[in-house]
Amino acid sequence: MTRQPLLLLDVDGPLNPYAAPRLRRPAGYRSHELMPTWWTDRQARRAEGEAKPLRVWLNPGHGVELLALPYELVWATTWMAEANALIGPNLGLPELPYIAWTELFGSDPDGLHWKTRDVVAWAAGRPFVWVDDELGPQDAEWIAAHHQGPALALHVNPRNGLRAEDFATLRDWARDVPC
Repeated sequence: MTRQPLLLLDVDGPLNPYAAPRLRRPAGYRSHELMPTWWTDRQARRAEGEAKPLRVWLNPGHGVELLALPYELVWATTWMAEANALIGPNLGLPELPYIAWTELFGSDPDGLHWKTRDVVAWAAGRPFVWVDDELGPQDAEWIAAHHQGPALALHVNPRNGLRAEDFATLRDWARDVPC
């Protein structure tokens, strides 16, 4: 049986264009005030008092587009399991598996993104595309050298989030990759 490639999804940047101008929500996006655990923990460390919700912009059309792609969707985000409760329902996504990080926001001795080694280990040789706003060339090079299957590190601009050309890249890559 042939399995679909994995589509490893970051939330902040690709799905939530957090770096867009603060007062100009991108077209098609809806504003949500959410309280993921990692956010409330970080707020509590910064100041005394009640944590303010995190403003998140999500485009409900992305859920339909993601589900139409020939991939197995997986959360690759600091939101981890909370993505299923707080992000997925706003996009119309079912519960998805997620990568449980060995260390949130850690530093890597080789200058890799803190998620890179966990992503490759979690994929375990399966073909994958990793969609994230913090990927650099060193991550793509390391993945190519250490992952046993085809992989694509797709950088998404956090000012724009996923765009039509990103979805075209995802469709083309899935069509061309052997599974």
